[in-house]
Amino acid sequence: MDHLQRKLRDLESTMIQQGILDDQFSQLQKLQDDSSPDFVYEVITLFFADSDKLLNNMSHALGQKDVNFKQIDAYAHQQKGSSASVGAAKVTNICAAFRSFCEAKNLEGCRRCLQQLRQEYDIMKNNLLLLFKLQQDIKTFNRSIPTRE
Repeated sequence: MDHLQRKLRDLESTMIQQGILDDQFSQLQKLQDDSSPDFVYEVITLFFADSDKLLNNMSHALGQKDVNFKQIDAYAHQQKGSSASVGAAKVTNICAAFRSFCEAKNLEGCRRCLQQLRQEYDIMKNNLLLLFKLQQDIKTFNRSIPTRE
């Protein structure tokens, strides 16, 4: 059991050290309590669903003959806001760059940013899914989830 708790703390620390997550994620975790024990999981699950849809919308919009940079910028803006609200630091930063390429109507820059956004999003998503799995494994043993200090 101690091994699982240590692994969970290490994973979370690594994600923060690597800039995948920032302090906003820690703040989100502080909102979770006994009355809403799955709060973070539920918020992140909604974030994943919205992000998957936004990434697909961006990809589709960039594949059109007449690219609507204003629409793509709106998608990137929405992704940036939701990413910032859950503490997805790298994803948030890429969205800021993406918006600059949209403003400049730079199609190749937008395509590169979308590829980078997908890569960082996948890394973050896989790490968070592992984090939630570890939390679930710890709960199975009726133990408390360690918190970062």
